[in-house]
Amino acid sequence: MLPSIGLLGLLNPGWAYTLAMFGLAKTPASVTTLLWAFEPILTLVLAWAFLKERIDRRLIFLVALATFGVVLVGGPTSGSPAAMLNAGSALILAGVLCCAVYTILARNLIADPLFTVAVQQSVALGWMLAIWPLELRSIDPPSIADVPLRDIATVILSGLLYHALAYWLYLRALRSMLASVAGSFFNLIPVFGLTGSFVFLGERLTLLQWLGAALIVGAAMAVLRREPDNPAPRTEALPHERL
Repeated sequence: MLPSIGLLGLLNPGWAYTLAMFGLAKTPASVTTLLWAFEPILTLVLAWAFLKERIDRRLIFLVALATFGVVLVGGPTSGSPAAMLNAGSALILAGVLCCAVYTILARNLIADPLFTVAVQQSVALGWMLAIWPLELRSIDPPSIADVPLRDIATVILSGLLYHALAYWLYLRALRSMLASVAGSFFNLIPVFGLTGSFVFLGERLTLLQWLGAALIVGAAMAVLRREPDNPAPRTEALPHERL
């Protein structure tokens, strides 16, 4: 069990974020947003191929609708389609594939979500420490003493929210949800990003971006209300959960 959970940590956030960060350095942010829209689609295909989940036409339509919403949210790209197909885009797509495979494996490997997250993130930390010397060779990092305490607190809080709480909630939900359905909710990420930038940073959104956000939220709500032909089996409760 431990090696399998450790593999989850290597896939996501380990390899996925490493590949995505290298790709982001060579790819416009708008193109990156569109490339990450492939994650629900890849998850849908992998769930059908490896988990034998039956994918109905309505779910396919909703995922496609939400993906189109992501395209609108991302806004027009500055490059041509050929410019999107570069080495940076390939790295990002490889990271997206790692995340999709993560969901497929986690669907069957989950024991206790909190234990899974602890092992997974510990392995990811080991991966980061292993590759850190390679990064230090190309940059001149600032001294820790020069970093404001507010920035350090922000980094710690963001890590707890995303790499701890968010993964724990996701794994708990995945225990009783089809992987193809769970993956469809990743299209909500740019909506939350847009909302946060509007509320906290005062950034203004275009009409098309608001339309894309509405499509994504509407598709997500429709997925929640949808009754699949083969609902996910209820994972047997763990001993400590029966108390």
